[in-house]
Amino acid sequence: MRTFIAIILPFIAFFTIGRPIAGIICLILQVTLIGWLPAAIWAVFAVREHKREKAFERQLSSRG
Repeated sequence: MRTFIAIILPFIAFFTIGRPIAGIICLILQVTLIGWLPAAIWAVFAVREHKREKAFERQLSSRG
């Protein structure tokens, strides 16, 4: 679901993963039509990285 949000409204994706400063920068970038595509790519990348970090943390905590 976050990936879909990252494509449609990139700046909101940053707020959902706890990165509000990046969200504000992304919003400024998204305001221009040319900047929307880089903002969406950046948001998708950030959401995927967030998923990887959470999975890695779960693996570490399950090891004990």
